Amino acid sequence: MSFFIELRNISKTFPGVRALHNVSFDLQQGEVHALVGENGAGKSTLIKILSGVYSPDDAGGIIIDGEQHDLRNPHEAQLVGIATIYQELLLLPELTVAENIFLGHAPKTRWGIIDWASMHSKSREILQSIDAGDINVRTLVGTLSVGNRQRVEIAKALSQQARVLIMDEPTAALSESDVNRLFDMINLLKNKGVAIIFISHRLHEVFELAERVTVLRDGEFVATKKVVDTEQNELISMMVGRKLDTLYPSTERVSGPVVLELKDFKRPPFTNSINFKICAGEIVGLAGLVGSGRSELAQAIFGITPATGGVLEKNGEAITIPNPETAKHFKIAYVPEDRAQQGLIRRMTVRENSSLALIRDISPHGIIDREKEEQLTKEIIEQFNIRTTGNEQVVENLSGGNQQKVVLGKWLATKPEVLIMDEPTRGIDVGAKAEIHKLMDQLASEGIAILMISSELPEVLGMSDRILVMREGNIVAEFQSKVATQEIVAAAMMGVSQ
Repeated sequence: MSFFIELRNISKTFPGVRALHNVSFDLQQGEVHALVGENGAGKSTLIKILSGVYSPDDAGGIIIDGEQHDLRNPHEAQLVGIATIYQELLLLPELTVAENIFLGHAPKTRWGIIDWASMHSKSREILQSIDAGDINVRTLVGTLSVGNRQRVEIAKALSQQARVLIMDEPTAALSESDVNRLFDMINLLKNKGVAIIFISHRLHEVFELAERVTVLRDGEFVATKKVVDTEQNELISMMVGRKLDTLYPSTERVSGPVVLELKDFKRPPFTNSINFKICAGEIVGLAGLVGSGRSELAQAIFGITPATGGVLEKNGEAITIPNPETAKHFKIAYVPEDRAQQGLIRRMTVRENSSLALIRDISPHGIIDREKEEQLTKEIIEQFNIRTTGNEQVVENLSGGNQQKVVLGKWLATKPEVLIMDEPTRGIDVGAKAEIHKLMDQLASEGIAILMISSELPEVLGMSDRILVMREGNIVAEFQSKVATQEIVAAAMMGVSQ
């Protein structure tokens, strides 16, 4: 079998860190090849070598169409047809769709000025070729949805005659309908002969899209397998180097008294007359499509955007929460969906982030007690098994799973009775997911009431005692997890009768 791209025995070492060691990888034309592994496995380093961001160590090489290539920068990678679409889309929001698509290589007239008519025409042609012709090429990119911005990014790559698309966690921030459109687009590109390297922590997407899957672990190649010849548990074992008993603990939980109850709780237009309760030791899953009002409800409970009506009761007493500090006073904690922007100050250290929620408690007379802060951080690192070089490591240099543990540790240090978790395992690897799920189960067994928001239905069904479904700002259904199925919950999310 001939391959049009081969990476042979690629190694990469940074000061004090061996990121890759003798890793080989190959790609066929018109193939979707998944690349999986835990955070820190070496996936990002490998694709940055292929896209010209990093140069490999002396050993090994990159073979394209049978010839050795030294890709010294992203421009050289683009010249041989390699384009990368990162999770953080690299578009300029103040420019139009057409300007972004042809940024740096706009068609010119014979007088050397931009040929706007040609640029608009070619942009429409490219968008139509990937079934995205509904996007207006004159629209400012900053006004588009995340899904449409991603389509523009793909069109931008195709405008540079890309033969290879590297897609890094492309579905992480997409709604279910946008994911379906993306998958249709990937299949269109595959049929046109474009090869795709697909990186995702969502293993069901690997089985839905890819022909082959390569597993990396600790910077080393583990295996390449045909997707039809493997299954999820085998992939997980290869990724983590051990067998996970289960992603979802099977503990039989016994709930206690009602801790939190909402009665006609509202903050229009996103939250309308919400009624539900959560008991001590119970995990309640909140499902719904993006835009259904799930996160807005969590933020209203926590006082980020205070409710405008209704009643919130804590342990049977009506309370008012005008801000997060008051929520913390009432023993309510909130782990936000976007940990990078809302949960952490990424350029600060593990120590500084760990103490943020308790900064007043460890600052007598307005001066931080460094000894208390150091002890608090040490306890959080040990309790949550955070893999870090120490208290002073900058948080943005941690893996996604370890960043999430810092956020959790910070809030659990406040000793909450109610814990709201918005997308608790988004963007983290399967091993870290299992650890977070085990921790949630342990917290519930200790009597903490947990409200979990998740877009992953297997997670909702696997972790919840009860499931609430939200649509258009309302709670539209409730299920006991023992009798719920993905089909029933999805139908309620979309307003489809079963």
